[in-house]
Amino acid sequence: MEEPGTPRSVGNNLDPWYSNYAERTAGLSASEVRALFAVASRPEVVSLAGGMPNVSALPHDVITDSIARVMREQGATALQYGSGAGQPVLREQILEVMALEGIRGTVDNVVTTVGSQQALDLVTKLFIDPGDVILAEAPSYVGAIGVFRSYQASVVHVAMDDDGLIPDALRQTIAQLRGQGRRIKFLYTIPNFHNPAGITLSAERRPEILEICRANEILVVEDNPYGLLYFDHPAPDALRSIDDEGVIYLGSFSKTLAPGFRVGWVLAPHAIREKLILAAESAILSPSAFSQLTVAEYLKTANWKGQIDTFRGVYHERKKAMVSALAEYLPDLTWTDPNGGFYVWLSLPDQLDSKQMLPRAVKELVAFTPGTAFFADGRGRHAMRLSFCHPTPENIRVGIRRLATVINGEIDLLETFAGTGMLESRSSDRHVSTPPPNLN
Repeated sequence: MEEPGTPRSVGNNLDPWYSNYAERTAGLSASEVRALFAVASRPEVVSLAGGMPNVSALPHDVITDSIARVMREQGATALQYGSGAGQPVLREQILEVMALEGIRGTVDNVVTTVGSQQALDLVTKLFIDPGDVILAEAPSYVGAIGVFRSYQASVVHVAMDDDGLIPDALRQTIAQLRGQGRRIKFLYTIPNFHNPAGITLSAERRPEILEICRANEILVVEDNPYGLLYFDHPAPDALRSIDDEGVIYLGSFSKTLAPGFRVGWVLAPHAIREKLILAAESAILSPSAFSQLTVAEYLKTANWKGQIDTFRGVYHERKKAMVSALAEYLPDLTWTDPNGGFYVWLSLPDQLDSKQMLPRAVKELVAFTPGTAFFADGRGRHAMRLSFCHPTPENIRVGIRRLATVINGEIDLLETFAGTGMLESRSSDRHVSTPPPNLN
């Protein structure tokens, strides 16, 4: 017979330790993106779901040479523990990367991390107490929402339009929350080629957004993994280039090199930077010296700017293939037309539910990410994120054709059995649109 207080006696049939978990684990749940990988990885399925960079466009021999040189010349250092702040040589090079977007900084203010995802986790860990508010665009990055929930934050969405985050909506949201006595810790924003909406915050709005946050003593967390992956013209300079005291900047080599290295960074004001290092050391002791030195060697010896330009061409071709296929197969719907990054945001008729359509889509051998993944409050049913970064242009076209079969089939079912009547077509001049009304 078990003693009183034994965890197994208060568990459940699936997990005998259920009641022993910390309260914050209630925020840990599998996202729609994660749940998709099992089926979307099947070769017969065209995955328009995950944001996997096209690493086949990398010169693998250059990467191999970089690894070999690191092991030959710095092997003992590469295989050893390192500094919690990261390797100085790489932090110097990161300054050169950020300078392309107008950012000035010092090595002392850069902390390398295990991808920018860890950077986001560390920042949230430092600032969030249970119940604190984080402002985020509507929609927002699913991985960020997961982090915020894990620290028991309350995510409040702020409306976007074709020019990004709406300043008046930000003011109103802040005033409403303050009126309720709630504590806002920071604004989380992806200003360039937004994930998932594909939208870029306009140059005119950037100083205004920063001034609103400054006046209300709200920190800004700028997440910018896609900023260098523009198509026709560069994005405006980073928010951090305007304000170096009120902005924490998150960067990553996952999109401009390869995610397998798991190397990202934080540029933060000095006092915050010191706490970030302590938090990182308590979590991982130090980021991988091997990965950092390999990336540093690549940046030192390879034409990394030329490689980023190659990525731009690869992704631009794929974006054009997706937009062209949408215009052909789903002409009555609307979508965003990004100038960079990985994603198109597709709006659906109000009667459709993207999450409910997903099983049928997989049966038709195409996968997407339902819009609900990108909201903390249950919105997003009438939208989906389509990723063009990984499939070939030919497969993108096949995937959109299959997706059209699913969407049109759902519309036919509604018209036949729900008595909805014919759906009113939207005019062709709205094919490329702002985020749909359900984003506001």
